[in-house]
Formats: sequence, C-alpha cells, structure tokens
Amino acid sequence: MRLRTAVLVALTATAVLTPLPASAAPAAPWYPPVGPGTSVLDHRAKLAGAVEPQWYEANIPFVDLPDREIESTYYYRWRTFKEALKYTGPDDGWIVSEFLGPVGYSAPGGGIAAAAGHHVYEGRWLRDHRYLDDYLDYWLRGGGAGPKPATEFLNPNTTDWAHQYSFWAADAVLARASVDGRLERAVALLPELERQWAGWDAQKDRGTGLYWQTPVWDAMEHTASSYQSDDPYHGGEGFRPTLNAYQYGDAKAIAALLRVRGDRAAAERYEREANALKDALRQRLWDREDGFYKHVMRDGNPGRAPLADREQIGFVPWYFGMPPAEHSSAWAQLTDRAGFAADFGPTTVERRSPWYLHDAERGCCRWSGPSWPFATSQTLTALATLLVDYPAQSFVDRGDYYDVLRGYALTQRKGGQPYVAEAHHPDQDRWLYDGRGHSEDYNHSTFTDLVLSGLLGIRPQQGDSVRIAPLVPDGWDHFAAENVPYHGRNLTVLWDRDGSAYGRGAGLRVFVDGVQAHAQRDLGPVRVPLRRGAPAELPGLVDDLANPSGTGFPAATASHTWHADSPADAIDGQDFHLDVPSTRWTSYGSPDRADWLAVDLGAATVVSDVRISFYDDGGGVRTPDAFALERRDASGAWVEIPGQRRTPAVPERGRVNRVVVDPPVRVDALRLRATRSDGGAVGVTAWQSWRREDDRVSAALPGLRDGVVPVRAGAATEVGATVRGPARPELLAPAGWAVSPLPRRRASSAGGWARGSASPRPSWWRTAGSPRARPASRRRCWSPR
Repeated sequence: MRLRTAVLVALTATAVLTPLPASAAPAAPWYPPVGPGTSVLDHRAKLAGAVEPQWYEANIPFVDLPDREIESTYYYRWRTFKEALKYTGPDDGWIVSEFLGPVGYSAPGGGIAAAAGHHVYEGRWLRDHRYLDDYLDYWLRGGGAGPKPATEFLNPNTTDWAHQYSFWAADAVLARASVDGRLERAVALLPELERQWAGWDAQKDRGTGLYWQTPVWDAMEHTASSYQSDDPYHGGEGFRPTLNAYQYGDAKAIAALLRVRGDRAAAERYEREANALKDALRQRLWDREDGFYKHVMRDGNPGRAPLADREQIGFVPWYFGMPPAEHSSAWAQLTDRAGFAADFGPTTVERRSPWYLHDAERGCCRWSGPSWPFATSQTLTALATLLVDYPAQSFVDRGDYYDVLRGYALTQRKGGQPYVAEAHHPDQDRWLYDGRGHSEDYNHSTFTDLVLSGLLGIRPQQGDSVRIAPLVPDGWDHFAAENVPYHGRNLTVLWDRDGSAYGRGAGLRVFVDGVQAHAQRDLGPVRVPLRRGAPAELPGLVDDLANPSGTGFPAATASHTWHADSPADAIDGQDFHLDVPSTRWTSYGSPDRADWLAVDLGAATVVSDVRISFYDDGGGVRTPDAFALERRDASGAWVEIPGQRRTPAVPERGRVNRVVVDPPVRVDALRLRATRSDGGAVGVTAWQSWRREDDRVSAALPGLRDGVVPVRAGAATEVGATVRGPARPELLAPAGWAVSPLPRRRASSAGGWARGSASPRPSWWRTAGSPRARPASRRRCWSPR
C-alpha cells in the first residue's frame, strides 16, 4: 500500500536553533504603520459601518468630495478590492481575484489575467506593499506564469496563464512603482517583463507590424467584431487597438526601467519597437473617414479594411499616450448620443452600429452595447491622459470627465446601495449581467484610481516629484485627498476655495508628511518637488491554516454547520462578509448553546500569531461574547493554549481578533469555541495562523513525487533536505509518525542536492508511520520563498 503524506521542514532564522523558541519574537506588525501626516478629515465617519476599519485606516487614502455619489462609491470600491484579496498559500501568497467564488477557467489559485492591469492600477494606492508584491510575482514568476493547456476553452493560441488574456503587465508594474517609489523592485522584474512582452510574438503579423487577437481573449465575448465572423463567441480574429496599445505601453515601460538600470542600448531597442507599433497603429487601424481606431479583420480581408463600427476599444490607445494630437477628434464620439454617450454608459459599441445591443438580453456576456465597467475604466483613464498630457483641444473637457465618472458611480448601484456586477444596461437603471453568487462585487475594473489620479489629479512620477492636475468641476469649492501613500511619504492635497472647509488656508495646498510643501490660489496644474522616503518594508508572512483548495490538510471540521456554509470556508484564504456569495462557517440552526470549529494541521506546527474574523449578519448570527482557543494534546484531549495576549480583550463586532501566543506552542490541531451569552449562533469568515518568513533561508526536498514524499504504511522512509541560510532544519511529521535524525551525508549532484557558493547543508531523517496514521496533503511540504 502506498500512502501519500508530506513533511514540513521547520526553520528558524537563528545561528543556533532550539526546537521551540522560549519566547515569541516581536509580533509582526498587524497593519502597516501610517507614519506622519495630516488629520484634517474624520476617518471614523468616512468608514462608518465598515468591517475591520483598522485595515482601511492603515492602507487607503482618504478623500472628501462635494459629490456624495462619487465619494460613497470610492469607499465602496475599496471594500470590494479588500474582498478580492485572496491568500493562496506560501508559494504564491496574495493574489487579487476577479470573482469572489471559483471559476473553471482561472489560473492556479484563482487568478485571471484579463483584469490584472486594472487590479495593479487600483491596488497601487495601498500602503501595504505585500499584496501587489505577491500578485505581480504570481503573474511573472509564480503560478500565474506557469503552463496552461492550449485549448479552445482556455485560449488555443497561448500556452501560459499570463497570456490567456491580453494584459498590460509592464505598464502596470511601472505605474505601481511610480506611486510607491520602489523602482528598484520594478527593475528587478525586468527579465520577467521582457519575457512577458515577447510572449505575444506568435501573434504578431510581420506584414502589418501589428498583433492580432481574438475578441474573447481581450475579455470580450460576442462583440460587434466577432458577430461579423463565423463564430460570434470565439471568432473575429483581428488587429485590435487593445493588444497593440498594451504592447506599446509595455515596451515604453520596459524601456523606462532599462534606463533606470543604466542599459541605454536595450532601452533604445524597446523604444524603437514602441515607435514602430505607434506608426503601424496609425497607418492600419485609424479610419480616416470616421476618425476612429477600429478593429481590422485578420482573415478574409486582403485589403485590411477596418470594420464599419466604432467600438469603445478605439479609445484605449490614449490610455498609454499613443495617438498623435491630431487624432483627438475621436473623443467627440464620447459625448455624442449617436456615439457612445448614455446615462449609464459609455456604450461598448456606438449606437449607430447595427450590432448595438444585439442579443444583449440573451445573457452574459455580450459587449455589443452594454455598459461595461472594464471598458469604462479604460476610457476614463485614457480621457484623463488626453486632458492632462495632450495639447488643449475642443472635443472634450474636464466637465466631460466628471460627467462620465459620475455616471459610472451612479451605474454602480442596486436597490439604492453601492454595487458592481458585470455589465449594465446603458439607458436603464439595471444590471444586465448579474448572476447570483457569481457577479456580486465584481472586481474587473477600477474606480478609486480614477478618483485619485484622474478627478483629483494626483499624477504619479518616476522622479522626485508629484504632479497635481485636478479635473474637478469649476464649481467645486473644496476637496481633499489625505495621507496618500506616495514614494514612502504621506501626501495630502487640499482644495479650499475660501479656506472655510478645512481651516488650512485658502486655495490649493499640498502637504508632505504633514508639512506644507506647496500653496497656490487656483487649481492650475503644478509639479511639486518631493524627496523620496523609505517605504516601510513589511515582513513576509505565511498563514499555516490556509487551505484554499479545500483538499488534504489543514482540514476544518465543526460540531454543527448550517447547510449553506462550510468549515473549510473559514480557512480558504478569503475574508469577506457578504451573505451571497459567502466564505464562512456558521453554527446557525444548531440545537446546542455552544459549538466548536477545529482545524487538523496534519503535522506539528508552531503557532504564535492567530487571527479570527467573526461573522455578524445583524440577525441570527452575531459576534460572540467570548471564545476559547485550544490545542489537542498527546492524549487527544483539548486544552486551552497558554500565554494568550488578545486584541481586543473581548470580541467586538467588525474587528479582527488577534491572539499572540507567548511563548509559541507546537500543535497538530486547533479548536475554537466561540460562545454567546444567549446561546445563539456564531460564525467565522477567516481563521489564520501567521508566522514570519525569512528570505535568507530556503529549503529543498529532493525525491518528491508530485510534490509529496511517497511512503509505505508501517515502513521506514528516509527523507533528505538541503537548507541554505542561517537555519537548522527539523522534520515535523503527522501525529503517529516517529522521526529520528540520521548522520549527515555528503552532498552530491546524484543525490539531487543543490550546489553553489551558498554552501547548502544536507540533512537526513528516518520516519515511520503507524498504519493508522493520517496522511497529510502536499500542502504541508513547505520551503520559504
């Protein structure tokens, strides 16, 4: 009999290792420190009703706007972004999900590249850099960069997940670095960014100098383009403004990063590639008669004639500053009611098109007229670039930017409450594509970035400055953006026409770390010098309870579970507090006055920093009055874990409960008993056990098969590991297994040991399990990243 089990190499970053620290290392910061700044706005009032307001206080820029619809949507969209943060495990860490629930066409861990550029632009304003650090590594170095089947369902034209959909990766990386100021980290990604850029070579047509794409792999099923092919769903291959503009933007970003690195020759090569794309786009996709960038069919079109229809994708080139100034006339279509203008627009194809709203009521997804947040985000970003970076023109102005942004905010409503789904009717106040348990809080677009970089005009720069160029209406007497994380500092921008709103003086004022750095009477654009600070580098953390796949160990069980919930959802790496969809365990409907939730870790694990997010729906499931955190001892009995320091001291609604265990304890199972004085139901949306990573340390276990160690029940198995860095390894096995160290053996390439100047140290153990021992899952086979 062959069992599948796994081992855990436990590492500590000390020169001399003790099996278990005598006391806990300083607890990792719960949230990133905000640092010095201004205190103009009432943050608590802005966050009224939010779950875990401390997270928002530590992470987001706060804004104050005269337009309450835009402001409420701004804070709502930070909630949806937080909901989309998903911890996938020690290998890939955090990703930003598109849907809150799983879909069958995602990359490992649940990532979908289609909106990844939007995710980075939105998330670049967060103070905690770990989310996007992990997410970018995921797409460029991790599971998101891995091999993908080249099937019709998953895109037959590409073989890796980062190329499943069109994706402006390098541009997003540079846009992020322009906010946080960590250009050195962006430069370190250059090999992967160059590989990502070259990964589209197979779809480049040498005759036109342009890339072709199938609309569905632009994330656009059933478009005016694809309807004019023999396959309205997966057809319509053509030369499109989208992928060609993305490749232009990426080439420009790579060139900029190469110049930071000092590689002028390579930078010039990418600049030549970008200029060639710009010329080809202008020559091939610009319809001179209609004054618009259009889709040109690849097949059956020897004359390379553009389609008759204007599609909203024709605005995308301005996102990257690609078109010449003389093409700005295209923007007249944005406000034309026969073009793209709509009360809940813009539309995805002009109203003149015979394909406008074709089959739109037949179900998702049809981008032949419905208002699509993904495209609205691109259009508004492109419009801000036109208004700020291009010469003055007569076709659109900042009033139009405000009108479209406000219409976009009003689109994000359902039942009078903030809400975003997949696509909206352009003329009626209803979502067209809004599947229950699937489309809620759909994270496929931007909004907070449009407010910060567009409306309020905070234009990030690579150098030691910030450009302020607001696009607010002339009638606005005040607005504020407070403690914006920028280049390692806190940036505050206040507009107060007469000084009565904020009490800091009249006019426009810019503060850096709470100190005024600039003042002027009007809202004219200005570049403010700003010396770069040192962003707080936060420690890498691993959650040992997380099991996003729901298979193997850790395994969650409960004394009672409501039929619509699951114990596994409490440790799935997600934490949001919606009714539908849900990620929670609850004891709702239990006949008992007290219930428990337990996690079997599969192998002994050190626990020092536990965090619990309780679910409270304001009805049948409420925040507990107390809870007990227990471990299973050698006899199988549950005992209270000693040395607990709790914050808060007793559970509070909407707050994460942190338990620092000092000294740390080694456990193979945890149990949570949360109780209410009235005996009512309780729930948990997230239960985590965090530990610090040490980037100096790495471990490898040769001989793994499909990620696990093959063993035989009752028989001895020899396990080897190679460790680099200041650590001494210890083999931790599941309960019922015996482990004994073996004499150190000489490393050899035949034995699979890594070789190099870092002097890896091999270690060997012999382990044998009881025939009744529980096999652990491959997830427990861990080495630090």
